[in-house]
Amino acid sequence: MNARDDKALASPGPKRPKAARAGQGAGAPAPLFGTSARTPARSLAPVSAARKRKLHVGHFAFMRSVVQGLDPRESWERYFRVEGEATDQRTVRATIAWIRDEFVAAAKREDRFGTARLVRIDATRIADPSLELPSLEAFAEAHGLEDERQADQIAAYEAEYGRATQRLRRRARLIARQLEALRWLESLVAQSPKAGDSVAAWLNPALASHLEAADIFTLAQLVERINGVGQRWHAGIKAMGEGKALRIVEWLREYQDSIALQLGRHVAMPRSKLYAHELNAVVLPATDIRPLEKFIVPAELDGTRGVYRRPQAQCLLKATNDYQAILAWLRSKHGLTPEQKAHLKARRRQRDTGVELGLDWLQALSHTQRAYRKEAERFLLWAITHKGKALSSMSNEDCIEYRDFLADPQPRSRWCGDRGRERWSPLWRPFEGPLSASAQRHAVTILKNLYGFLVDQNYLMGNPWSAVGVPRTSGPKVNAGRSFSQAQWHFIEGQLKLLPATSANLRLTFGLHLLYATGLRLSEVVAATVDDLQWVEYPADASDDQPMEGWLLRVIGKGQKEREVPLPADVVGELARYLVSRGLDADPEDIGNQGAFLLGKASDAAERAPGLSSGQAIDPRQGIAATTFYDKIKRFFEDCAHVLRGQGDAKGAERFAKASTHWMRHSHASHAIASGMPIEIAQQNLGHASLATTTIYVTTEKRRRMKAVEAFWHR
Repeated sequence: MNARDDKALASPGPKRPKAARAGQGAGAPAPLFGTSARTPARSLAPVSAARKRKLHVGHFAFMRSVVQGLDPRESWERYFRVEGEATDQRTVRATIAWIRDEFVAAAKREDRFGTARLVRIDATRIADPSLELPSLEAFAEAHGLEDERQADQIAAYEAEYGRATQRLRRRARLIARQLEALRWLESLVAQSPKAGDSVAAWLNPALASHLEAADIFTLAQLVERINGVGQRWHAGIKAMGEGKALRIVEWLREYQDSIALQLGRHVAMPRSKLYAHELNAVVLPATDIRPLEKFIVPAELDGTRGVYRRPQAQCLLKATNDYQAILAWLRSKHGLTPEQKAHLKARRRQRDTGVELGLDWLQALSHTQRAYRKEAERFLLWAITHKGKALSSMSNEDCIEYRDFLADPQPRSRWCGDRGRERWSPLWRPFEGPLSASAQRHAVTILKNLYGFLVDQNYLMGNPWSAVGVPRTSGPKVNAGRSFSQAQWHFIEGQLKLLPATSANLRLTFGLHLLYATGLRLSEVVAATVDDLQWVEYPADASDDQPMEGWLLRVIGKGQKEREVPLPADVVGELARYLVSRGLDADPEDIGNQGAFLLGKASDAAERAPGLSSGQAIDPRQGIAATTFYDKIKRFFEDCAHVLRGQGDAKGAERFAKASTHWMRHSHASHAIASGMPIEIAQQNLGHASLATTTIYVTTEKRRRMKAVEAFWHR
């Protein structure tokens, strides 16, 4: 290479006028994938070593394609799609500028300043890479020089293309040197993503900042989030749409060998298309923080030789270890009826094979069984993984230590997770956070019940929880203050009348009236069917010479206790109109209505949201999940809060923002008793086991006392 070539390599190329360099003249804009100026100083914020972006082999492959003049957009799609779309010129230019800066910095750290200058040069500015010169033979033939000496042909060729050939040769030498420099740099600084690396080390800064705002700081946490939620893992993360989420998933799959963490098949499929066993395979059973059905108890800690075990021959249970004993205790509690199990199976979002295997029954528990399972599960996990002791070897001191643990489960990352993470998810944790005093009391009460059962069945010789004190809770268990006033209920009625006449709104209106008229729990309302309605007639008696007739609704409440709740005629009339809107008969007792739930699926869902429709016809008798109705009511109350804020009623808006379905139960009880309903009748309708619980809603005496104090003060 001659001295002039060296000078070309040492400079970034032919100089342009100052105005053109500054972008102020009439010069053409810089090419999209050409040489970029250094990133402006104002954008180079200080970066910690842990968050500093790293270079992987894809960065070098992409820059090799740029150097060689290959299609840059195709190369971007192959190596950098996770950074954003190739049409986003700002992202592209910023990424290329950052890569070049990293190359230069790496070369300078090795005292290779010539290489640092070399990687900044744009070969396309020495010669147009698209320029194609004819061969010597083609040139001679085109100019009629076939019969001339080769020396004369070469002289003519040089005269025609001499300057261009010289620049092409210089460009070829430059490309060769740049490729060699990139190979050296790749061997020096290229890395592979690891599970513990921060997301900021590998992803576009904007993407990384959005993930970190959602408490996702490492690639391991990112993979856990995606596996734990599934296809919609990006929901709730700011500025993270489906396109960006898909690019991140593709990038993680590309480097899953180096990260040593794999994304499950379920990530690429909607939940409605997944079988239950496919979800259950996401997290494998282990002796770690796992749901009860996936927790493996080590043989030495299974309680077969527990310190406080009774001889197996004297035990009334078939259980030979602590795990089996817990399952026997759960089975002893009131479970779902066959009808309730069938309904639960029909409305499950995920599909199943239709065959119940092993511990599948743990997925179809009553509310009571689920509450008991949760506390037994927590204590078992703590005993095995934290204390290293069998459940049947736990002492009174161990139980006291666990009671204190409930107030602050540590470490949080191991024991606590977000509410709503399903049991198949790797994001599932036994706790959401510290338990309140009442929740601690509830947990200890259930564990006392568990050990009491094991003592009664001669499985254990004593109950270590019997002498464990629990925090006292102040005030009643039922918060009667979480209810609406009469004026607020009238406001609700007014807002319901303003809603468009959609199927979902008709269901909401009828459902709120049903809740207010009966005081039913959410679970009881969504489980009720027309088959639970009964028309009754009562003759006149001594206290009332008028006969009575009307409707009763059979309800299965807590503990599988059955009760009958009267339904006002107006509410039944509203039910008739709602049934007709679903394509059913107005008469609840019509044979065509058999099995129809009082609250059904929206019949106009396909017309109102065709994109979400599965294409299958909706059975008008089919019911809805409790969460569906709960979410609809919450959104309605939030809309009510918005209206009240606009009217200047900040206090009322705050109450509606907090309100939920259970407020309707409290409102029914408070308003019914205040209107003169005998307290024992309210107790029966509400299904309270104790009259003391219902007494909480009696406000007459408190109101009278408050009125008396106000009168005294004003006098």
